[in-house]
Amino acid sequence: MGAAAKVAVVTGGGTGIGRSVALALSAEGYSVVLAGRRREPLEAVAAECADPKRALAVPADVTDPGSVEALFGKCEEAFGRVDVLFNNAGTIAPAVPIEDLRLEDWKRVVDINLTGVFLCTQSAIRLMKRQTPGGGRIINNGSVSAHAPRPYSIPYTATKHAVTGLTRSTALDCRNYDIACGQIDIGNVASEMTARMSSGVLQANGTTAPEPRMALDNVARAVVYMASLPLDANVLFLTVMATKMPFVGRG
Repeated sequence: MGAAAKVAVVTGGGTGIGRSVALALSAEGYSVVLAGRRREPLEAVAAECADPKRALAVPADVTDPGSVEALFGKCEEAFGRVDVLFNNAGTIAPAVPIEDLRLEDWKRVVDINLTGVFLCTQSAIRLMKRQTPGGGRIINNGSVSAHAPRPYSIPYTATKHAVTGLTRSTALDCRNYDIACGQIDIGNVASEMTARMSSGVLQANGTTAPEPRMALDNVARAVVYMASLPLDANVLFLTVMATKMPFVGRG
């Protein structure tokens, strides 16, 4: 099957990493289903795609099982299948000491960053197993926080460690169905979420310092590479980061 026939679902597809990846996949010939909470940015990205007629904007809440089922139902209705799921939707909590973190902030991050990935993975697997030809690829957006935390990031860090476990389990449980699963761990990409890094962020030693960021295109090209492999090959884990960010040796 050529890339022109393939279909990709991108969650959090209206801004930042999701937008960049969706546009890159579209440029490679994929039909793209853009999922996110707000219709307007999704439709704006769809209009930017290489072939807007093969881009579908679907407002969806990844924490809601019914909304996720509807998302993949619309994907199947429009394109007949899904070949790639990029689990990108995610959020952060206020940077506060553990003892001051509100339970509702913890639950919100867990619901989006972990349960949302599980629900989308579950629906994608169901479709990938019943479509013809069967199989597909799931790519999870992890983080360098899946390896080493930032100060005051316990809900984000905990969920990204959990996503690593979800990636490994999905890769194991689905390999008999030609469903590959991998994870991309991203460090300091230039997006709205990381804008504050230019003016300074808290370091492990208690100081505040600016950190370098890299262009979004570096992430998009990495995801396109992961997606481009035949299903008998898989990038299980890939880290792409700003070269000079204080990650290696953090702490």
